[in-house]
Amino acid sequence: MKRLAIWPLLFSLGALAAAPEVPGWHEYQGGRLAAARVAFWQAAEHGDRVAAFDLAMMDWRGEAGPVDKPAAVFWLKKAADLNLAQAQHALGLLAERGDAVPKSLTEATRWFTLAARQGYLAAQLDLGTQYFLGRGAPQDDRLAAYWYEEAAKQGDVGAQYLTASMYEHGRGVKQNIPAAIRWYARAGAQGDAGARAKALDLAKSEMARRAQNASSGSFR
Repeated sequence: MKRLAIWPLLFSLGALAAAPEVPGWHEYQGGRLAAARVAFWQAAEHGDRVAAFDLAMMDWRGEAGPVDKPAAVFWLKKAADLNLAQAQHALGLLAERGDAVPKSLTEATRWFTLAARQGYLAAQLDLGTQYFLGRGAPQDDRLAAYWYEEAAKQGDVGAQYLTASMYEHGRGVKQNIPAAIRWYARAGAQGDAGARAKALDLAKSEMARRAQNASSGSFR
């Protein structure tokens, strides 16, 4: 089975939540980091979850002040408690790594689940992997297949390939070769040459099987 491409860790990218309407965003974009930090802090204090997330990112990286991981985690939890999927996923990554929070794969799964249920693609991928590997959750092919397919529906190529493979082999789902062909083809259309080849090979095999069944009088 093809392995999912490793998602870059959120904090390695240092990605702030893009929300131009949040106070401080334009200052941050313009490089006025001290002003941005003050604006994010004021908005976060008044319950703005995106501002809380962005403030966490600044504290994590030490922008307009020293690196302060405990403060970053504090603001991440504020944002996560206000149901920001990006913050929930970030906390899951930290729990998975044991970075600034106690290492706990079970806690990582809990955070991934909260974010995945909101349709957050990265969390759906990570949650699928938790179930696929039995990491921080009981091994469950059915739930792995479900979350990979949810991610596949959002266009992730790796998830599309995995979903196709699970349909092809009947792992976590009822074996369905036409569905496998469709998902391989969707991944192939996005440039995955291996998926394109799999779609063609499966389609040829399926056509040959049907032709053989027809010639033998089998309608199964």
